Amino acid sequence: MLSVIIPTDGLEQPAVATLAALVPGAAAGVIREVLLVDRGDSDTIERVADVAGCHFLAFKGTRAAALAAGARQARSPWLMFLHAGAVLDNGWIEETTQFIQRVSSSDRPRAGIFRYARSPYADPRLRDGFKFIARMITGPSAEQGLLIARDHYDRLGGYAPDSRRSEARLLRQLGRSSRTLLRSRIMVA
Repeated sequence: MLSVIIPTDGLEQPAVATLAALVPGAAAGVIREVLLVDRGDSDTIERVADVAGCHFLAFKGTRAAALAAGARQARSPWLMFLHAGAVLDNGWIEETTQFIQRVSSSDRPRAGIFRYARSPYADPRLRDGFKFIARMITGPSAEQGLLIARDHYDRLGGYAPDSRRSEARLLRQLGRSSRTLLRSRIMVA
């Protein structure tokens, strides 16, 4: 049903935190596969992928190129893009399933974006206030994750591997009318 693509930078802890939040989705049969696309130079993420039962893809290049490479390797009709370190709250499985069913049965393509939530363990900073205001003005950020049908992703051109702001470009292409802000929260450290 769903392929999850997580670009990593060779750091174990953020990847493990994100994977731990996905375990109930895999147990429920919502997640078909998880692809860890690592841009780091060590074999740390390859070991994490092996232990967690994920697919591993070593990659040199930009984050956008890593996301595009992961999407090409994915086999499911739905794609979920998450940053390493992003943790979904408990209600994401049911809401994601309902969202996929609603969009699949309608003739209108839509993408889902999770509701941003700052980690309760992070120290509040002035920068967080500016990010909140920016999200209110410009819309969601790439760190909020993206849930999108593969055919819709392909029609939009996906992530441009050579673009620095490819994630933001794809969110802009979706526009307000074809994206849904899901109730489930995603905690970003």
